[in-house]
Amino acid sequence: MCGIFGIRSPERDVARLTYFGLHALQHRGQESAGIAVSDNQWITVLRDMGLVTQVFDERNLRGLHGDVAIGHTRYSTTGGSDWSNAQPLFHTGRARKLALGHNGNLTNATKLRAELEADGIALATTADSELIAALIGSDEAPLEQALANTMRRLEGAYSCVMLTEEKLVAFRDPHGFRPLVAGLLDGNWVVASESCALDLVGAELVREIAPGELVVVDETGLHAHQGVEPVNGALCIFEFFYLARPDSQLDGVEIYGSRVRMGERLAEESPAEADLVMPIPDSGTPAAIGFARKSGIPFGEGLIKNRYVGRTFIQPEQGMREQGIRIKFNTLTDVAGKRLVVVDDSIVRGSTMRQIVSTLFEAGAAEVHVRVSAPPVISPCFYGIDFGDPDQLVAADRSVEDVRELIGATSLAYLSLDGLQAATHRPESKFCRACLTGNYPTALPEGGRLTKLRFEPARA
Repeated sequence: MCGIFGIRSPERDVARLTYFGLHALQHRGQESAGIAVSDNQWITVLRDMGLVTQVFDERNLRGLHGDVAIGHTRYSTTGGSDWSNAQPLFHTGRARKLALGHNGNLTNATKLRAELEADGIALATTADSELIAALIGSDEAPLEQALANTMRRLEGAYSCVMLTEEKLVAFRDPHGFRPLVAGLLDGNWVVASESCALDLVGAELVREIAPGELVVVDETGLHAHQGVEPVNGALCIFEFFYLARPDSQLDGVEIYGSRVRMGERLAEESPAEADLVMPIPDSGTPAAIGFARKSGIPFGEGLIKNRYVGRTFIQPEQGMREQGIRIKFNTLTDVAGKRLVVVDDSIVRGSTMRQIVSTLFEAGAAEVHVRVSAPPVISPCFYGIDFGDPDQLVAADRSVEDVRELIGATSLAYLSLDGLQAATHRPESKFCRACLTGNYPTALPEGGRLTKLRFEPARA
């Protein structure tokens, strides 16, 4: 996941605009946050563990001066959740100084790490993102050529923002796994993971950064180059049913509308006799609205969410994740005696849904019919979501009935793959659906799995 943001504007407070842009992208990463600014001579980076509002305040924002800024909210997939891996990363190379923020996951990080170390380049972190910065920083070719050279050596998923002393840079892998958009704010270029961040700062969405494209923004404007040739589209379909904010647009499609359509199709495919359709808030709400609309069953709330608790799915450690579930939701007395249809966007590890179903029965629900607005997640993701090991996936080696029994629901049904695809209003060829099908668009890492802490010291 991760959220990235960048802006070049000599007239505006770029650090403050980046701060608010990161607010809009907080859902993409909650472990750490950072902002880097450049004033054409010096690059200053402030990053720390925690949410955007925990890392930044009026005092430290006032100390970030410059014409160019990038920002990052981290969700770790390679490298532990600690300060050294927080981004943007600052790197001083043989050829240039730069700061970089990365959304994605490299599948050839082990190979690149060995090559850089053999070349005498010291690495200070265990994140794959540093490998990108080190490759660019050590390449003595002109900036655009160094970027293209680096992109040709990278495998896997990367949407990146970067700044040098004078320039804002953004680039995207040739598959386009992770989203990256560009917009204009009073004639100044802004880039971000999602269009919702442009909306928040008042920028107008212009276009997406194309797969394999790199853009450089300097005092003369935006200069686009094709760094590597694009491959068949592989935008992560998980973005459509879970990761992206519902008010964002991906490939010209508003996420909220596609999720409502997922719920409508789910009601057609897997109806249930029930008294109330209720979402797992907030990510399940659009699909639950669609399910209720199509089924004619009243929509209502059965769970109240504590919105000061972060997304349980993206906490970095299982013990924290389970604790988060216990304090995140509380039931309403309205569920007592009722047959419920509970709609959520996905079941990945199963721990959240198991506890929710148990909580609803404890509150007096007569039946709990779980409906999921995506197919079962059966395969690891190697492109930026933290389930690189099939052992983490509840549906990887279980039937639907086995999962139903595990979570304790009265019934369980998933949206079909065809139904999900239809709801996006885009063809199958546009997407990576590997987590749902096991069919990957790139070569797999050795061993067919990625462990997040593979570069940590042995004590980890």
